[in-house]
Amino acid sequence: MSEIKKLIEALPKAELHLHIEGSLEPELMFALAKRNGISIAYSTIEEIHQAYQFENLQDFLDIYYAGMSVLINEQDFYDLTWAYLIKCHEQNIKHVEIFFDPQGHTTRGVAFSTALFGIDKALKKGFSEFGISSKTIMCFLRHLSEEDALITLNEAKDFLPLIDGVGLDSSEVGNPPSKFKNVFASAREMGLKLVAHAGEEGPPSYVEEALFLLNIDRLDHGNRAMESESLIEELKTRQIALTVCPLSNLKLGVVADLKSHPLKSMLDQGLLATVNSDDPSYFGGYLNDNYFAIQEALNLTKEQIVTLIKNSFTGSFLGDEQRNKYLNEIDNYLKNNA
Repeated sequence: MSEIKKLIEALPKAELHLHIEGSLEPELMFALAKRNGISIAYSTIEEIHQAYQFENLQDFLDIYYAGMSVLINEQDFYDLTWAYLIKCHEQNIKHVEIFFDPQGHTTRGVAFSTALFGIDKALKKGFSEFGISSKTIMCFLRHLSEEDALITLNEAKDFLPLIDGVGLDSSEVGNPPSKFKNVFASAREMGLKLVAHAGEEGPPSYVEEALFLLNIDRLDHGNRAMESESLIEELKTRQIALTVCPLSNLKLGVVADLKSHPLKSMLDQGLLATVNSDDPSYFGGYLNDNYFAIQEALNLTKEQIVTLIKNSFTGSFLGDEQRNKYLNEIDNYLKNNA
């Protein structure tokens, strides 16, 4: 193993762009379907693996929502989240800020509280057993209406101690951030942090809307912001973190290959870019795999990798004390292993 790969494994890291439903491994999907008596379109685990092949965002979303059908009870959401946290522990991930899609469950008749409580119980165990701190971000499905999103936000009011922010995901093209201006304003008034997917498949104008109309605190993906000098300058001036997902971008055809990925350019231009896994069970790799792949493709230096890893904490919603604790851990490791 190369020196840089060893460094990636050894340093503490944060993950800021992870859809918990997108960490549903085929083995767990199969087991939950059996446990809950749910009929799925696959007769073997291997068939599910084969189905995890797609060419664009919509193809992925189709199977992503189909996979959700096996998540019924609080224990299912707990098992899903706990399986992810075990991966985090193995990869030395110390802090996670995970997305969940309540509308993807409530529309199936699964209570908001069922999903949230199962996720939260696993996160609490992750902290007590592994020391992994966490934040929970409730996403709105952008292919649904803003009225639906407002209903979901209203439902969340009873659970605000367990929710740290809101996000915007699902089919980007044709569903601009401006569609959700009112619900994001309401979420801000409730004291929630704001993030949004923009500039993955959508145009640079979607990034502009997310920044100026939604007034987001962090940008998910943001690749196409690199097409606009004014957006680059705005992101740099505000030091808005970008939660970049290399293997996701490759799998969904956002980039033709990782050698053409804009991550290095983001760093060169002083943007607060981070590396994340997005939907790791579908896209072929958890966080360290994304670091390994993008480092090799772009020939990133040790210094650039350290910057990306530090950015993962700098761009998080942690308080200053906890953020500095993790950053100091990185500096101490580098000092002791120079």
